[in-house]
Amino acid sequence: MLKAFDENLIRRSMLLARETLEIEADAIRAVHQRLATDDSVGHAVALLLACSGRVVVSGIGKSGHIARKIAATLASTGTPAMFVHPAEAAHGDLGMVTPQDAFIAISNSGETAELMSILPIVKRMGAPLIAMTGKPGSSLALLADVHLDVSVAKEACPMNLAPTASTTVTLALGDALAVALLDARGFKEEDFARSHPGGALGRRLLTHVYDVMRSGDAVPAVGADATLPAALLEITQKGMGMTAIVDAEGRPVGVFTDGDLRRMIERVQDFTKVVIRDVMHANPRRIHPEQLAVDAVAIMEEFRINQMLVVDADDKLVGALHIHDLTRAKVI
Repeated sequence: MLKAFDENLIRRSMLLARETLEIEADAIRAVHQRLATDDSVGHAVALLLACSGRVVVSGIGKSGHIARKIAATLASTGTPAMFVHPAEAAHGDLGMVTPQDAFIAISNSGETAELMSILPIVKRMGAPLIAMTGKPGSSLALLADVHLDVSVAKEACPMNLAPTASTTVTLALGDALAVALLDARGFKEEDFARSHPGGALGRRLLTHVYDVMRSGDAVPAVGADATLPAALLEITQKGMGMTAIVDAEGRPVGVFTDGDLRRMIERVQDFTKVVIRDVMHANPRRIHPEQLAVDAVAIMEEFRINQMLVVDADDKLVGALHIHDLTRAKVI
């Protein structure tokens, strides 16, 4: 009996899930069609581009959650933005809004009391007002400089009560605004990285070789006249699985790795008589400290190497990189 109940529940849940997604997809398609003849988004983007201050986004309840997300998306894509709670704004936080700002008010009904109580003051400041409502004839829509219609035929909620399709449409239109602004501002990957220094893209585009390379005494290096045992001691002490071979001016002329040693074992009887210049790899791969660490990754992957030397403008050895250094820095 319990198994039959579970199967019915699963079947019913799957049906409702598909219906929910279909209703919300239809709602987004409807807004998409409206935009073919409605230039309100273009006017909104023009207002936001002209704003010399910040974009203030406000809403309450479910609209407030959407407003927070829209503000966060704008801020991370080149448009300075912040969320202000309308109830808190009525008790002092409105002081954060200036005439140089632009205000986006979100309310499905367009009659939210907390919003309507502060918007006349926003208008008197001279800040442009963009409204996102589901009622084009509402008080908020009529007060706004630009109204963005986020109305839906019905909510995905079976009772047509819980904000579902309407919040999805509002969020999607907020994303559309952010993307249009991103494009208009010429926002690039590098700009995105600066807003996301803790993210993977930020690490890839902001981390330089000098941020992760080993330097000073941590760099394994021996002279070209060193014996193989001396080079092996340097490899062991520095723990990079290789050593650079440098000339008298400190310029790298070669590299010797653990792999080179393993390949020598079968053909060399007396290591004490081997001079490192005779067994090193000449003209090793190198990179400059100012280059991006991701460039070092690309070179290592292309030539299938695990270590790389770092040289300055005079080609003098100043550091060394191991693939593990790049992994620890989460560049890879």
